Amino acid sequence: MSDDYNPSDWHWIVGNDETRFWSSASAAYVDALPEGAGATRIASEDELWDVLRAQFPGGLPEAQLPPRLVPKRVIIDRLHAAGLLEAAKAAIDAADLYTQERWNTRTDIYANDPTALAMLAAIGGDPAVIFA
Repeated sequence: MSDDYNPSDWHWIVGNDETRFWSSASAAYVDALPEGAGATRIASEDELWDVLRAQFPGGLPEAQLPPRLVPKRVIIDRLHAAGLLEAAKAAIDAADLYTQERWNTRTDIYANDPTALAMLAAIGGDPAVIFA
């Protein structure tokens, strides 16, 4: 890698494909290297994703992004603002013990948690608002 390597603004030649370049700044493939851009050859996308996870997760494609954690205090405030806090409490109280304990002990909830998304759907909550 170059002395001016910057993982947030770098390009990679993946495998033997020199027809496109992964751009961490765009989090996408580009057809041409910008003037003066740095590039590194890397063996595979999997290897590239490992590098980006460690050095610049913002350069990953959406499908490779780690799940986003939402603080439970924020969720509670947003449920309250949406008039859904009582419905959420009732849904949690009616849930199985494991689900109740997950809610009671965790400080954050993954924005893609299937149980939380199902509960929001059941009470009419919008995940784009509650987990924003």
